Amino acid sequence: MNRIRKGDQVIVTAGKDKGKKGEVVRVAGDKVVIANINIIKRHTKPNPQAGQPGGVIEREAPIHISNVMLFNPASGKGERVGFKVLEDGRKLRVFRSSGEAVDA
Repeated sequence: MNRIRKGDQVIVTAGKDKGKKGEVVRVAGDKVVIANINIIKRHTKPNPQAGQPGGVIEREAPIHISNVMLFNPASGKGERVGFKVLEDGRKLRVFRSSGEAVDA
């Protein structure tokens, strides 16, 4: 089970976008893509076969998962995530500071 999943609100803790908050669009291994964060410019040639126009395309680049923290709306800041195993064997993500569940 991952500490950070698609759809989570996270805060960037390192890099040029430090302090910005956004929603996780995709998780791929140890990297995450966050909406409108870590924007890069990619200069592409046109590809008529794929119907792709040329020019400068802006898109989100992946960020390492260690450089983001899950946002806790109760405290208003990023917090560490732990796991709690319930009686029926399910794992639950919890905030380390308060112990409250991440997913209600």
